[in-house]
Amino acid sequence: MYNKITLTLRHFSQSLRLMVGMPEYSTYVDHMKSTHPDQAIMTYEEFFRERQEARYGAKGRLNRCC
Repeated sequence: MYNKITLTLRHFSQSLRLMVGMPEYSTYVDHMKSTHPDQAIMTYEEFFRERQEARYGAKGRLNRCC
C-alpha cells in the first residue's frame, strides 16, 4: 500500500514538472547511465540551467514574449 502511494505521488509530481516544462533530473540521470555510459552526467544545477536555456532561448538572443 505504501509503495503504491509513493509511486502515485512520484508520477503526479513528475507530471506537474513536465506541465511547467521542467523535466525530471532522475529520469535524465537514468537515461544517461543506460544509454550514454561514456558521457559525463550534468549536475542538477547544470541540468536546470541547460533546460532553462533550451526552453527560453540561448544567451545572446533577443527575449521574446511569444
